[in-house]
Amino acid sequence: MVAPTKSGRLDDDERASLSLFISLEGPDGSGKTTQAQLLAERLRRLRPDVVLVREPGGTAIGDQIRQVLHDVRNVDMQPRAEFLLYSASRAQLVEQVIRPHLARGGIVVCDRYADSSLAYQGYGRGLDLKALRTVTAFATGGLMPDLTFYLDLDVAVGLRRRLTGGGEWNRLDDEALDFHRRVREGYSRLIAEDSGTRWHVINAARPIDQVHADIWEIVERFLP
Repeated sequence: MVAPTKSGRLDDDERASLSLFISLEGPDGSGKTTQAQLLAERLRRLRPDVVLVREPGGTAIGDQIRQVLHDVRNVDMQPRAEFLLYSASRAQLVEQVIRPHLARGGIVVCDRYADSSLAYQGYGRGLDLKALRTVTAFATGGLMPDLTFYLDLDVAVGLRRRLTGGGEWNRLDDEALDFHRRVREGYSRLIAEDSGTRWHVINAARPIDQVHADIWEIVERFLP
């Protein structure tokens, strides 16, 4: 814990040192949304300054973009247009919600973030990864999570969960199984290429409470 200044107040750098940015990634149906909610709820028992957001969306503008992206009627959407719409939603979320909250020393839990675009539009759609990384850096101002949990699950199992779970079935869920397999392989490559400690792979085929326990054990070690 950071000691306050003589005035009893934390300065900007001290507040920022208390912040934590956590993202959850994974194939469709892996349980990201459930785990993000459970994690945010548990963190709020320790600290009130926890914000839970999702991608695409998380802002009024982002939620409108989400409707366009996920509408199953938009079958003619081009991969580059798809990526740019995700990036626009992300840019709005970062500047309006995530960055200001982190600057205040808060904790952000994000249900998907920039890695999703590399996996889905990069590996899934086959767009140029270098170009995607350049645009993503511009959209986010270079902001990346401190911790990223990848909830790993066989894609066929995940899609069955989506079909029977009663939640939103969106345009990307509607893609062929081979697309989802390329996305999962893309995540594996992103994790393998990262030399840091940001990524943590979690077996999402197990019961919800076991997955949450594994996530929490790691998060506890990183709490400011």
